[in-house]
Amino acid sequence: MRVLVTGGAGFIGSTLVDRLLADGHDVVVIDDLSSGTHRNPQAPTHVLDVRDPAVAGVAKGAEVICHLAAQISVRRSVADPLLDARVNVEGTVNVLEAARTAGARKVVFASSVAVYGRPAAIPVPGGAALDPRSPYAAAKVSGETYLSAYRALHGLEYTTLVLSNVYGPRQSPDGEAGVVAIFTEALLNGRPTVLYGDGAQTRDYVFVDDVVDGFARACGPDGDGGRFNLGTGVQTTDRELHTLIAGAAGAPDRPGLAPARPGDLPAMAVDPAPALAGLGWRPRTDLPTGLKITVEHAG
Repeated sequence: MRVLVTGGAGFIGSTLVDRLLADGHDVVVIDDLSSGTHRNPQAPTHVLDVRDPAVAGVAKGAEVICHLAAQISVRRSVADPLLDARVNVEGTVNVLEAARTAGARKVVFASSVAVYGRPAAIPVPGGAALDPRSPYAAAKVSGETYLSAYRALHGLEYTTLVLSNVYGPRQSPDGEAGVVAIFTEALLNGRPTVLYGDGAQTRDYVFVDDVVDGFARACGPDGDGGRFNLGTGVQTTDRELHTLIAGAAGAPDRPGLAPARPGDLPAMAVDPAPALAGLGWRPRTDLPTGLKITVEHAG
């Protein structure tokens, strides 16, 4: 099967490219290389902005498009919502048009737990109400709406994958990277680390190899028209996470403390059960194992 991966030089996208190639698929990548740096020589990389009309030409012959290219910073979306909309809304529509004109069967769309806002229940169940509270989250919800419209109008299938806090090798500690990458880089290099608030904030950490397994499964016929949470359902506090990473890195477990950041969610985890029913997917890597792999890769 020929698969086009947008954002295929990034952290998750490049790991997905490696997995799809290992599975025997023909893979093509689109990435503007603004942040992604991982290029697999077996997958031709077209250096393009996801909004570029040339995306349609690259998409020719693709049966499935995995759309991961995005502006991923929530804070940047608040500071510059127009840029966020141009990349994350206009870019997604451009990919859908490319899929339509190429005669692709399906688009697999990377979404985020940000679409749930402050959920009423944790773990967030499948089918939970959407409550976007940032331009970034609003753009992801818009993407889902366009996917549904293209399915109704043109018969283009889709699967939406809502990603919890993804971590693993290749994740950058720069900018608004995941806290695992930030802690790992600092602890391996003897630099100070900081917990915000009392360290009791929780997140649901899912290993990147497990996430790309979800994408690989969604490339098939399963999950058409559905939204599935890819997470573990397990809440881990910032303090617990620091202890685990410090242990894996052989570093002191003595984080500094800073005031809580306004707007940070106190807790988040998602229920992966619908993904098991719809895609046959489950998280297979427990957090200590995944962190050990991540630290060894970074060391």
